[in-house]
Parts: sequence; structure tokens; C-alpha cells
Amino acid sequence: MKNRRIQWLVLAVVVAMLAMVAAGCGGGDKKPAAPAKPDAPKISGKLMIYTSIYPDIIEGVKPAIKKAFPDLDVQWFQAGTEKVITKLTGEIEAKKVQADLLMVADPSYYLTLKEKNLLMKYDAPNRKDVTASKDTEGYWTGVRISNMIIAYNTAKVKPEDAPKTFKELTEPKWKNKVAIPSPLLSGSAYVAVGVIADKYGWDYFKKLKDNGGKVEPGNSAIQNKLVTGEYQAAMILEENILKIMAKGEPIKVVYPEDGTIVIPSPIAIFSSTTNPEAAKALTNWWLSKEGQEAIVKGWMHAVRDDVAPPKGAPALKTFLTKGDLKPNWDKLAKQMAQIKGEFQKVMDAK
Repeated sequence: MKNRRIQWLVLAVVVAMLAMVAAGCGGGDKKPAAPAKPDAPKISGKLMIYTSIYPDIIEGVKPAIKKAFPDLDVQWFQAGTEKVITKLTGEIEAKKVQADLLMVADPSYYLTLKEKNLLMKYDAPNRKDVTASKDTEGYWTGVRISNMIIAYNTAKVKPEDAPKTFKELTEPKWKNKVAIPSPLLSGSAYVAVGVIADKYGWDYFKKLKDNGGKVEPGNSAIQNKLVTGEYQAAMILEENILKIMAKGEPIKVVYPEDGTIVIPSPIAIFSSTTNPEAAKALTNWWLSKEGQEAIVKGWMHAVRDDVAPPKGAPALKTFLTKGDLKPNWDKLAKQMAQIKGEFQKVMDAK
């Protein structure tokens, strides 16, 4: 009797142990808990962006940025590219750069900043989807594409009579009827002037001046005078014209046969930023599909192929390889003073 009780007791212990082993080997539905992942850094504090993007576009994008980063106080300094560069030049000399992020029109300026070790290297996750120009080392990435084109007033000029190349703007038929933006104040204009000077020489601008061609402070000034008919044709940014075309103004774009001047304006982080996590997060957001859709709402082209072109514009690939007006970014970076000086002398510009 005693031996039978001992046998039952041993059997019960064995059954219990087998049940425990079965449960530990996945016999039930429960799975071992996954190790806890470290929390992502909270994006908060302040972030200063220096940019040449137009103020109405900034206002349009603010709600989307606030939604994506509710705890981040994003501040902006907006001005034309050359004014932003002037401000930064003083801050760099004083070793007190106030900007965390830079978004201006002239890509060549980023080469200068990189050479001076003023930019932070950051290979944003969304860079893999960017098809526009980007620094191979990750110091800057194209974030918006602006195009220097020709526009004309359809109330003054018939389509068949509109200029088809930049070169035509120097012809007698356009005497006193044409304007271009100043490279002394506009980064996109600086790129355009440098490209055209490389293609046609400085004699092009001498002919333009002799033909009564005017130099305006920027693209917006030309846009307004093109609408009123003070100018019949002009070299100007595509985004300015697409915006006013959408409002029904009598203006049309010409993508020049000698080449649309394509300007993939970059975004970069200053190495001196005091909020690197926020700077990285916002850079990656601008390169996301959502960020690029915000760019397109501002009438510029996206740097990703999965985002449609702005309303009224063809796909970038339709004119990207047309003509041979291609910027030499290295030359534009290293010879800025000479190029601006030569333009100032030839066009008597201020």
C-alpha cells in the first residue's frame, strides 16, 4: 500500500514536469515577450531655417510641419538667396551661425559651405528616393527643383511669335521689351547668368543691354510687369509663372530649345546646429513624399519620381535633357565674385 502511494506520487511529479516542459517549448499560444525597443528621441525645442522659399509657400507648409512635429518650434528667416548668403557670411565670420537648416536656391553655395566644413553629414533615410542632385557624402540633398524659363504676355505676343530660345531675347524684335532678374540679388538668376555666359559668352549680355533689356531685382518684380504688359517677354522662374497662370493671367511658359536651366536647390544641416535630432528629422520629412507634395503645391518640381509635377507643368523628364544649358556647379562656387562683377560691369547693374 505504501509502495503504491509512492508510485502515484512519483507519477504526478513526472506529469507536472512534462507539462512545464511542453509549455516552455511553445506548446501553448503564448510567445516570449519581445525585448523592449528604446524610445525614439523626442523632436522638440527650437529650429531655425534660413530659406529663399517664397513666404506664401512657407505659410502653406507650416500646418503640415506642425502636425508632424507638434512639440517643435520651427522659426524662419526668409529672403532672396543673395540676402540669405550675406546674412550667413557675417554670422560665419563672427562664428555665430544662427541657422540650423539651409534651403536656398543656389546649389553652388553649398559646395563652398562644405569646403569650409560648415555642414553636417547626414544620409537621411528618404535620400534613397531622391532622384535629383545630392552630395555623394550626404552633406546636402536636392529638395526642390526650380527652372529658369522664358515667359511671355499672350495679350501682347502671339504663340508663333514668342521667343523659343534664350538667345532670341537679344534680337531686334525684342528691343525694349525684355527683362531678366538680377544675379546680384537672386540665387536662381546667378545660376542662369553663369550658365548663359558659359554658353554664349559675356557678349550675350552686352547685346541684351544694347537691345534695351532691363535688369529687375528679382523674379517677382518681373512677374508683375509681365502681367501689366510693361515687358512682353522675360527670363524668369517657372514657379512664378505657373502661379499666376493658375489665376488666369495672360502669361505662358516657353521651355527654351537651347535648354531650360534646371536648378535642384538643396537642403543641408549646419554642423553648428544646437538641435541635431530635430534638424535631421525635418530634413528627412522634406524629402518624404508628404514633404515633396508640399513643395509641388508651391509650384516647384519634386525631387522624387513618385510625386506629380505642379499644375500646368509637364513632367521634368520632358525638358530635362533638352538643350545644353547645364550649370557648372564647381565654377559657379569658385568664381562667384568674378561672375557677378562681370555682369555688373556689362549690364551696369546695381
